[in-house]
Amino acid sequence: MRIRHALVLVGVVGFAAGAGAEDYRVDEVSSARHADVAQIKPGVIAFSDQTGGGAGQSEKALTAFADWAKDHPDEDKFLALYPGYSEPTIVRADIKNGQPIVEKLNMYVAQARFILDRAPSAVDLGRYATLGFLEKVDPSIRHTVIPASEISNFQDEPGGGNGNPDRKWCTGRASLVCIQSTYKLEGKIPVGIMLVNKLRDSVRKIADHIDFQSELTALAPADVDQAGLQQLTALDTPVIGVLEQNIFYVNQVLKFGKFFGVFQNHPTDPNKTVVTAFMVLAIKTRVLDERRNFENVPVLRNLVPAQVLMGQSSFNAGSSLSAGLPKYARNEITTIAALLARDGTAK
Repeated sequence: MRIRHALVLVGVVGFAAGAGAEDYRVDEVSSARHADVAQIKPGVIAFSDQTGGGAGQSEKALTAFADWAKDHPDEDKFLALYPGYSEPTIVRADIKNGQPIVEKLNMYVAQARFILDRAPSAVDLGRYATLGFLEKVDPSIRHTVIPASEISNFQDEPGGGNGNPDRKWCTGRASLVCIQSTYKLEGKIPVGIMLVNKLRDSVRKIADHIDFQSELTALAPADVDQAGLQQLTALDTPVIGVLEQNIFYVNQVLKFGKFFGVFQNHPTDPNKTVVTAFMVLAIKTRVLDERRNFENVPVLRNLVPAQVLMGQSSFNAGSSLSAGLPKYARNEITTIAALLARDGTAK
């Protein structure tokens, strides 16, 4: 039996449910980036990820990378790992002949829109591009600041294709922090991983934690494509900045991830700021293809990787990464919104 990457949820941006998330509620909409700003009430987040919050529809939220890039070029331009990113050709350590293959990906894309009761001139995004902000958002994820020289090798399987051709990760931006992060999976998932490791026929074991490297950065108005971002958000007011986290190296399951928050002037109220945020995860398609191996083993039927990732397994737990992507994304956005609304004290 070849069972790989079974239960590992994605170690994403580091934004999960934390203090203050209860201050906001999520309203499900068909497309958050097209939500009418005038209709969004205080304390409400317009949210969409094609699941509508229902577990039964969750797998509809996953789209093949090629289809996503073709059907949503405005998203692909800004939300792929870097401009022009394509599914990488890699050499897999578990394939004996060592022939290069294309790493096929499936995309999970969540959108959100909310209003900050603060004038654009009062929003200082640089204060959020810090280690302290990440620690405040999700204490269950351990973060360490690292220099750019300690970034992992992009020639190995996890990193293959993820080196930025335009600039070296963690360099070239004025407001930036480079982070090494670790998240230990919660609930019954570690027990399930132990079962899988006993049953699988490989000496390579699945870890009960996610290790990932990323950069968190704040971009000023002069550093962004104003027209392109206005097209992405479907809002034609000036962009005052972007808060962006690029996850470029992950040990398992995920190929890359991104949080992308666009801050813009409110179209009618100069004392408010509109935030349109995206959470993007590129999941290795081979992880999702493990369904048959799990369904044929009675003790593993609740551990089908797609079900765990989409929060449909009895092994899902809590409100952070181990909860599955739909619940996790909603918690991430509500926490970020609450921290921003309180003007953040992470520094």
